Amino acid sequence: METAAPTQSVARSESVSSSGGLSMRNSPARQVRHVPAGREYLTFRLGTEEYGIDILKVQEIRSYEPPTKIANAPAYLKGVVNLRGVIVPIVDLRVKFNCLNEETEVDSFTVVIVLNVRGRVVGAVVDSVSDVMQLAEQAIQPAPEMSTSVVDTTYITGIANVSDRLLILMDIESLMGSAEMGLINSLPQS
Repeated sequence: METAAPTQSVARSESVSSSGGLSMRNSPARQVRHVPAGREYLTFRLGTEEYGIDILKVQEIRSYEPPTKIANAPAYLKGVVNLRGVIVPIVDLRVKFNCLNEETEVDSFTVVIVLNVRGRVVGAVVDSVSDVMQLAEQAIQPAPEMSTSVVDTTYITGIANVSDRLLILMDIESLMGSAEMGLINSLPQS
């Protein structure tokens, strides 16, 4: 079952703020690059936490359907599906980020966010999609510094405080294009 494009199927929230540029952390050395003000994020849940990714990377949102398993694949790579003639790898972000617990299962809210990352289509399984929201620089704090041996914050670009809840902003392109994910060999560099 296919749903409409995220900006049509997910309710828009009011902008947190309308001015300023968004800065993103893209390396452990805390290099910062500026991106346009008011970037929109698709928000979703993994376990009890809420995450956000750049809406421009989202192609569509689909209901979960069991993928065809691939032998010897890591636990987070659930398999592949045929999406209108394109074979799409399905990555379970709940497994990748260790957000599973005894109650976590596939239910009517579980969806696959179909992403277009560096010209490659990849599906990401999440517990549910929440909203599309626009965030300004003032709403976003840098990711906390932590030892990479304890917690890998490489793919966290910032933390936004939205309506008394924390939203973890993720660089989904870097995550899906990383050597660790195993998709890098077939992804052209942008």
